[in-house]
Amino acid sequence: MTSPSGRDGPPAKRGKAGAPGAPGTEPGTEPPFDPTSWGGALVVMLAVAGVLWIVQIANATQHYSFDRFGLRPRRVDGLWGVLTEPFLHAGYGHLFSNTVPLVLIGWVLLLSGVRSWLIVTALVVVIGGLATWLVAPSGLIVGASGMIFGWLGYLLARAYFSRKLKWIVVAVLVLFFFGTLLTNLVPSFDSNVSWPAHLCGFGAGVVAGAVLHPRRAKPPNPKRPKPPEPPTPEAPAVS
Repeated sequence: MTSPSGRDGPPAKRGKAGAPGAPGTEPGTEPPFDPTSWGGALVVMLAVAGVLWIVQIANATQHYSFDRFGLRPRRVDGLWGVLTEPFLHAGYGHLFSNTVPLVLIGWVLLLSGVRSWLIVTALVVVIGGLATWLVAPSGLIVGASGMIFGWLGYLLARAYFSRKLKWIVVAVLVLFFFGTLLTNLVPSFDSNVSWPAHLCGFGAGVVAGAVLHPRRAKPPNPKRPKPPEPPTPEAPAVS
């Protein structure tokens, strides 16, 4: 049998852009969506931000009646807020100030993999939320800031515990662009800012980094045995 190219045997398989050797794809087909690529991760985080904006618009049109699902420290009916707090915001300005760090810091984390993003986010939301519920002053707490600070804490802790060069570089870049956010971890005179939620989220991120990237103990250096000392020559007796 003669192939269309004039050579004997079956025609070569073609993949992306007609390149031979990539089975299972047709010429000219688009590659599958990759949420961990630079562009794919950005699309995912923009979609997450879009969900928060949809919730905010719906909440505003309902006169912020959704706020009843926010976190209320040390109240049983406020425990739901551990999971719902990141989706609710006090107003458009509040959400706007959270949108850029949410998208960009979440994007950096998502580049490490969907599994890492999901695990870290779950640990930060649950541990940070419960800690906030325990120690924050009474009142209503809403906003994604705790989760954002948790992501930030994880990225810094990952670099510290793993000591991998690429993650150290990532941490340095994150600090360069978002280091000023760390000032929100200290007590504030603004009663509308829940710095305990920021601090608890950041601490939860550090815990996640320590758990997921434990520092390996250096193996002990084997001690080389000392070479045997040469025997001391015996002095001859003199008569």
